[in-house]
Amino acid sequence: MRTAFYLILLVAFPLFSSFTLNKACEYMGSNIGYIQKETQRALDAGDINSARYHAYKALNAIEKSKKQFMACGCELAENSIQESLDHLKRATRVSSLTSAKLILNKALMSAQSSLEALEEHEEVHQSQYGSDQLSLNTRESYLEQLKGQIPVGKALEQKIDKALVNYQNSLEEVVNSTPCKEAYRLALTNYERCEEQLLRPELTEAKKYYNLRTKQITKRALDKLRDCATLNQ
Repeated sequence: MRTAFYLILLVAFPLFSSFTLNKACEYMGSNIGYIQKETQRALDAGDINSARYHAYKALNAIEKSKKQFMACGCELAENSIQESLDHLKRATRVSSLTSAKLILNKALMSAQSSLEALEEHEEVHQSQYGSDQLSLNTRESYLEQLKGQIPVGKALEQKIDKALVNYQNSLEEVVNSTPCKEAYRLALTNYERCEEQLLRPELTEAKKYYNLRTKQITKRALDKLRDCATLNQ
């Protein structure tokens, strides 16, 4: 059991040098989810200082994610998230909680619009070009800068997926043998750590994919545990 807990808390993974451009929109979607969560926490805050704290976390996440937004190439999603950023900045400048929440609602709606635009962008992109090609909306200058510098392929992803089998097995062991609320807290800590890591602009592509897949695996465990973890709270 001790081994399982250590595996659940793992955060380090060997660095790789692959750069997978077609994952940019997926990373963008993940980061928008984090932005929505922090904006919602700001809305749920009971005082202006707490609201500002979470609003700052959301707007900082947008600032740190600009490279992913550009690489994805969905201009509608990028424009909507910029609107969300503008609203978040305004929300941090007002003096009353009521005023802040009015603006934060707009920020949350803009973030949702960004996510919806991204989903539509990916559907069109996949139907026209296939899942391994880039949308024509991708910024040409950005692609030219990256072209030929770093290889793109599935070998790296397969290697990471294989390495994460142990993590997934250990997580399942924790879900099945640990008190529900304790298991939920443990999984949630890992999930939020992955969210934070995915916001780091200097992260290598291997680290991005590793944290994204870890987040997805952990999300399934959280869904299984949510009902019992929130019972009688």
